[in-house]
Amino acid sequence: MRKARDVLNELRWREGRNLRKAVVWVRGRGADVKAIGGEEIVELGRRYFSTATATIPYYKVVRIECDGGTVFARRED
Repeated sequence: MRKARDVLNELRWREGRNLRKAVVWVRGRGADVKAIGGEEIVELGRRYFSTATATIPYYKVVRIECDGGTVFARRED
């Protein structure tokens, strides 16, 4: 199973891909899910990614969409 971190790094570094076009859906407090545009991501760390206003652990990533399709979806057991 691919990990959210690996998918985000691929979108950032692989030729022909563009992290800025991605939408990352993350689980917030409670049951709410929030969308973060790829253009908001300023750093991809080892255990988290950062925006200008937040640091978000990868385990909170529910889904990643890019170019109209889903490129990552966390399995809900």
